[in-house]
Amino acid sequence: MNPPPLIVRNTAGLAEYEPVWRAMQTFTRERNDTTADELWSLQHPPVYTLGLAGKPEHLLKASPIPVIKVDRGGQITYHGPGQIVVYLLVDLRRRRLTVKGLVRLMEEAVMATLTDQGVEAALLPGAPGVYVKGAKVAALGLRVQRGCSYHGVALNVDLDLAPFACINPCGYAGMPVTRTLDLGISLPLADLERQLLEQLTTRLQACGTTTS
Repeated sequence: MNPPPLIVRNTAGLAEYEPVWRAMQTFTRERNDTTADELWSLQHPPVYTLGLAGKPEHLLKASPIPVIKVDRGGQITYHGPGQIVVYLLVDLRRRRLTVKGLVRLMEEAVMATLTDQGVEAALLPGAPGVYVKGAKVAALGLRVQRGCSYHGVALNVDLDLAPFACINPCGYAGMPVTRTLDLGISLPLADLERQLLEQLTTRLQACGTTTS
């Protein structure tokens, strides 16, 4: 039996972080075996999020930007306008995916999106995310409950990078951060968002699908 069709939801404008996070928790808690998987694509107002094992000392100095302790893996990261955030609410068992497999799927989708724009991206061993010449352009974080994922991937497009100077990005001191605008990609955010969603959707739809 193949999984139900994948639903993609785009949120117009900025969406406050905490209500979206709570909505992901509710969706995951209330879903059942017939609930379709969903991708939520959006942008957030400025916010730092600190993962379950996150160390407060990775916030290097005081900032007016709020810090929210959340239930994903990983350390501290920044979300803000000009960043594509895609949350993956996926039944891993139904799509025959491991957590590592879903992480790799997200990384490959981002790398393929960048490759289509002529930018060569890479992975760093032991440091989830996507990098260009050692600078992080996309961050990943997941939570899995009852075999179902939420949280997801954030791709820096044209956001202000200054807030990253207040943190050790994802717990790595001195980690350089970049954005597609500085990589020579002039494609508007909406077009990059569409391409990234297509890459994610194609890969997810191929998982768990059987042929007769």
